[in-house]
Formats: sequence, C-alpha cells, structure tokens
Amino acid sequence: MPTLIRFCRALAAGALLMVMAPAVADDLKDIQARGEIRHIGIRYANFVTGAGDGFDVELVQGFARHIGVKYTLVYSDFYNVIRDLLGKDVVRKGDEVTLAGDYPVKGDLIATGFTILPWREKVLLYSEPTFPSQVLLVARADSPFTPIKDSTDLRRDIEETKAILGRKSLLVMEKTCLDPANYGLKGKGIDLKVYSKSSNLNEMVPALLNGEAEFTLLDVPDAVLDLQKWAGRIKVIGPISEEQELAAAFPKSSPALRDAFNDYLKKSRADGTYQKLVRKYYLGIESYFPAFFARPQ
Repeated sequence: MPTLIRFCRALAAGALLMVMAPAVADDLKDIQARGEIRHIGIRYANFVTGAGDGFDVELVQGFARHIGVKYTLVYSDFYNVIRDLLGKDVVRKGDEVTLAGDYPVKGDLIATGFTILPWREKVLLYSEPTFPSQVLLVARADSPFTPIKDSTDLRRDIEETKAILGRKSLLVMEKTCLDPANYGLKGKGIDLKVYSKSSNLNEMVPALLNGEAEFTLLDVPDAVLDLQKWAGRIKVIGPISEEQELAAAFPKSSPALRDAFNDYLKKSRADGTYQKLVRKYYLGIESYFPAFFARPQ
C-alpha cells in the first residue's frame, strides 16, 4: 500500500507540474499541425487599430494564409507583450537582460509596430524590417521652442534637439520605444515625467495637450497620424534618435517560423501587397523614408 500511495502522489505531482508549466512556443511545423497562428498585437497607431484591422494585422493575416493556417489576434500591451510571447518577464539592468518567472504563452509572434532595439534582440528573433521609424521630440503648438533646422548631419540634429530639451519636463513611457533609457536621456537632468496611467502610447499627445509636460516623444508612424488628428495643436521640434526599423518578433526557439515570415514578406513586396498596405494605413510616409521604401525587393 505505501508503494501505491507514493505512486499516486508522484502522478499527482507530475500532473500539477504539467498544469503549472508555461506553454512552450511552437515553431513552424507545430503551428501548421495546430492549424492556427496567434498574432500578439498592441492597439497602437495604425499597426493594430483595435477594430480588427491595421497594417500588421493584415500583414500577418496574409502570412497565415501563406502557411495555410487560421489567424487569431491576441491583444496585449507594451508592458506584457514579451511575457505573452515567451512566458517570461524581461528584467533589464543596464545592458544586462535576463528572463524570469513562468507565465502562460499566449501567442506565436509579435507584430505591432515593434521597434528593433539591442536589448530586445538579446531575447527575441526579429524578422527582416517591416517598417521604418525614428523617435521625435514633440511640443504643443503654442510652445515657445522653435523646431530645429534640418541639416544633412543627423547626429548633429539629434544633439541640437536634445540641447533644446535641456532640463525641461519630458513625458515618457518606460518599457516602450519611448523609454528615455533607449536614447541616453536618463541621468541628464531632464525632468522625466513617466506616464503610468496606462500603457497606451496613443495617450501621450492628449497628456501633452493637458499640460502634463512641456515635451513628449513620438515615433514617426504615430507622429504622422497625430499631426493629422491634432492638426495645429502640436509641432515636431526635432529628432531624438537615429532612424530605426520595426519588425515582427519571434521566440529564439522559432527560427523556421521567422524564416517563413521573411519569405512571405519578400513575396508580398514583390507582388505589391506590401506597398498597398503601406499606402492604406500610412499614406505619404514613403516620402519621409525614401531610402527604406526604395530598397530592392
């Protein structure tokens, strides 16, 4: 009897571990066998609108058809998106990045206007770039600060923009592409106002207009839309970052899935599908980044 009791306890413990263990991210063959790909997206700009469409939504829907599976959109936010993909929290200490904890894996890839950043590359596999970007310093239209004059030297423009910022108040959102740590803005005497009411980057301009800070940061895709939405109420002062690139992100354990996505991206550019999505959701942005959009397909 004691042997039977120990056996039953071992079975129970094993079952409990199976329940508690986070799901492991699947690679291409697993997803095709499952018949579904789960796209993790964040309601942000026109990449994922929240209404079931968006640039990245349609891009991944096309990819799902390409590999012959059903498409499912899973909503997340910038604080939890990597956790939802990897089942682990990202812990950053300076340049060191580690993974901690065990959480449910909710999706197979991130595609949501997701910036390629060095610290993210330590824990994720990125696709080929899907979109260009750059982080800008933005102020209210009635601000006394004047936009810099563009030059042919981007680094000089960035330094001039940062000099205007000086020690004034800057509205930022940590753990996103607008995190001041990404651009050398911490420890410089800037009055950093961390926006913590939500993780929705679409709220940065309303907060700026509400007087929560003198400046905020926006990336170009969002700025293009906000300059239309808040016409006459905000202005771009200058660049804070070098030009950046956005891409889909995958677990390190999914190289075949990433490679298949790259194949589809190349195909969509060759047949014009990609260009139609760019013009549908970001009309005119090609003039901001002519070199990116002129790359050979």
